[in-house]
Amino acid sequence: MARALTSAILVTASLTANVAFADPVGITPDMMSVTVEAPNGPVEIMREQDNEAVITGDFARIARPCPNFCIQPMVPAPGVTPIGEIELFEFLQDPDIVVIDGRVQPDFDTGAIPGAVNVPYTQAADRLGELGCEPDFEGWICDGEDVKSVALYCNGPWCGQSPTAARRMIEAGFPAEKIFYYRGGMQMWRMLGLTVKNE
Repeated sequence: MARALTSAILVTASLTANVAFADPVGITPDMMSVTVEAPNGPVEIMREQDNEAVITGDFARIARPCPNFCIQPMVPAPGVTPIGEIELFEFLQDPDIVVIDGRVQPDFDTGAIPGAVNVPYTQAADRLGELGCEPDFEGWICDGEDVKSVALYCNGPWCGQSPTAARRMIEAGFPAEKIFYYRGGMQMWRMLGLTVKNE
């Protein structure tokens, strides 16, 4: 009797698991995953395959007080180009574009987009040399062929860290047309069930 009951429980659990994972969750109809280079080697980015998964934790919060958590514009500064996830996947695979997590270190440590480099918004204008700019007395010279484009993101549409980074970079001499902005940030990334580094 106990053996039959155990078998019935296992069959039920198996059927329940199959329901949750019944339909594959792709990025697009033709793309199940994207592999990007990260500091510790290649990482495969894909969506959570559990059809019953929901967003939890801090990123499930929808009513953050403004100020400090006001909704950010799609274009944080003139000349900056907004992008979505598909463009960000392409940028993560392009050696001429640096994907920058503009959040402070404690936020970055909670999980980030694989392949992104952490440059806190407070340091963005001071680290333009890492992008190919040359120091100048009044800022930076960023007009050489070796200057890389950047894609900035932070916590989500209510986070001002990467928009502030973009504005500070432009003020220091970085060309706005070389800046792309993923406004969805970590909140949208997590909502879509995409792979997060450090989890």
